[in-house]
Amino acid sequence: MADFIIRRMTTDDLDAVTAIEKATFAHPWTRQDYEGELTRNKAARYLAAVKDGEVVGFAGAWIILDESHITNIAVAEAHRRQGIGEAVTRALLQYLSNLGAAYATLEVRESNTTALRMYERLGFIRVGRRKRYYEDNGEDAFLMVCDHLPEPDPDFEEPETVHE
Repeated sequence: MADFIIRRMTTDDLDAVTAIEKATFAHPWTRQDYEGELTRNKAARYLAAVKDGEVVGFAGAWIILDESHITNIAVAEAHRRQGIGEAVTRALLQYLSNLGAAYATLEVRESNTTALRMYERLGFIRVGRRKRYYEDNGEDAFLMVCDHLPEPDPDFEEPETVHE
């Protein structure tokens, strides 16, 4: 059994999220970027992995109709290789399916073999290459897609759910 929980990210998580972001990515998003995602971007959804009351990982995506695009996935270095990244990504895919997404896309560094293996385990396939996608070193990114998300949970509902 996992010793962490996955829940929806809140603005209270932003200090921890931005610290993980800064330690993980060459061009990290700022606290203000994430605050905008959580408070103003109606297409954005983010999850946090929490262990012993501390945010140790997160994942997020944008969803518009049946399309979703995963924006960020990161795990604090001290908590890597414990299944947290895969668990939060699985939870995000379920969440996206619950919201009506038919597929998810993402970009990943060509050299990030750990992430590539994880995405492939989760059913993502490489569908293209974005040349010189990463500004810090000009590295290419693989464009990946997962077109068979989990079945939506029929009982799923959140405050933003629209009933017609």
